[in-house]
Amino acid sequence: MMNLKSLGNLTLKGAAIGAALLLATQIQAANTLRWSSAGDALTMDPHAQNETPTINMNRQVYDTLIQRDQNLKMEPGLALSWKPLSATQWQFDLRRGVTFHDGSAFSAEDVKFSIERAQANTSDFKAYVNTIESVEIIDDYTIVINTKTPDPILPSYLTFVFIMDQTWSLTHKVSSPQDYNSSEETYAVRHANGTGAYTLAEREPDLKTVLQKNPNYWGPAAQIETIIHTPIASAPTRVAALLSNELDFVLDPPIQDLKRLDGEASIDVISVPQIRTIFLGMDQGAKTLRSNSELGKNPLADKRVRKAMYMAIDVKAIQQKIMRGLAEPAGIITAPGVNGYNKALDTRLPFDRKQAKELLAQAGYPEGFKIRLDCPNNRYINDEAICQAVVSMLSKIDINVSLNAQPKSIFFKAISNNESDFYLLGWGVATLDSEYVFRYLLNTRSDKIGTWNRANFSNAEVDQLIAKIQQEVDLTKRDQMIERVWQITKEDITYLPLHHQVISWAMSSKLSLPIVASNEPLFRLAAFKK
Repeated sequence: MMNLKSLGNLTLKGAAIGAALLLATQIQAANTLRWSSAGDALTMDPHAQNETPTINMNRQVYDTLIQRDQNLKMEPGLALSWKPLSATQWQFDLRRGVTFHDGSAFSAEDVKFSIERAQANTSDFKAYVNTIESVEIIDDYTIVINTKTPDPILPSYLTFVFIMDQTWSLTHKVSSPQDYNSSEETYAVRHANGTGAYTLAEREPDLKTVLQKNPNYWGPAAQIETIIHTPIASAPTRVAALLSNELDFVLDPPIQDLKRLDGEASIDVISVPQIRTIFLGMDQGAKTLRSNSELGKNPLADKRVRKAMYMAIDVKAIQQKIMRGLAEPAGIITAPGVNGYNKALDTRLPFDRKQAKELLAQAGYPEGFKIRLDCPNNRYINDEAICQAVVSMLSKIDINVSLNAQPKSIFFKAISNNESDFYLLGWGVATLDSEYVFRYLLNTRSDKIGTWNRANFSNAEVDQLIAKIQQEVDLTKRDQMIERVWQITKEDITYLPLHHQVISWAMSSKLSLPIVASNEPLFRLAAFKK
């Protein structure tokens, strides 16, 4: 972790007024934690969207069989223990005496139902459980998961499969996950019934979410009684609200204000390298560009074009000027700390505009071409500013890029619906294993795997290697195959890696909240200092 200490000046009076107006209806109560971030959770349906802020909000309310602590170490959740019975069988012994928030008892039936729900077509978590053949109930508190093939990292994937109450789900007609991409509205979108440390008391999407302490939580009792999340798109307004004591915690303080904030006696700023890489995706599989159909072909299908775009982007300038040093230039799309990360491969091609122009000319685009860059403006640190810089840099080699920056709720639907030629994305590694990146971003896309492979990359050798990696229990052989996949995709320039992200949290000095490299606050561990 890093602590930032420096003094500075920032005029925030106007922003403070805006924050006061926005939060005026929130009356500060004893033992209430008020926090903010640029965007909101996309849904409260725990299987509908595999997006970190959404997962984070759901994790306060729902539990998984296995969970991770503040150091990302796996520990018992709703399962007290787990063990392999054979190469394709895992046994889980469940906690007794656990109840859902409505008082109903938790049992093996709920686990079977939840895993099968996560396998549904509308689930954004189906790739997590795609190796599962069946869930066998031995008794009320014992299950056996049968996999189609050996799956040595299944426990890691299950840290993200939330357990729902089967009866509640059937009663409210939410036995299948929300179809988020078609904007389906279901009862589970705004309501929840989990076993987690907090209950969902109020949900107004993009306005306010209120959580209340679960008095019957199976684990150590949470110290904070009430949690209020108010998404605030304006960074200055979030900062002003923190400085004026209208917020206790800001998940994503603007980089340019970190020294100023940490210079305040009433504010603490903590930073840590995140398990997330920011990169640009390019649809190399489409026949023509959606954003420039008159071109009649897809320049992104030519590796020389992708390489030219790569070499035209000055990542060090982005690191220094936009990220203020809180980023590490990336050569592959996974970060240190992930199994299979290779420092030798995590190196970049040189920044070289002259060679980039030569590559474009060789590919048949001496005068460049037009394309649209789709970018979120409230998801990653300085995401829109990064995209603006990319637009400017690519213009230097005559690629005319129009920027389409939009809120993540709109952006992710467009990406999921395969509507983008060129886009900015960040990828955290839930399992801390490279296979997770491969499963989502590199496997040939189908309805169950490669679901975020909007680059439409397809390579038979890569697919075969991924299938073997998913089954291999010999770690040496497995790591060799992981390295080979990284080599192939690095050579192909499947994606344009930018940087590994560093996260910073800003909070009241009265609040104790451990920072987590996954960027998921564990509010069950939060407390106000006495």
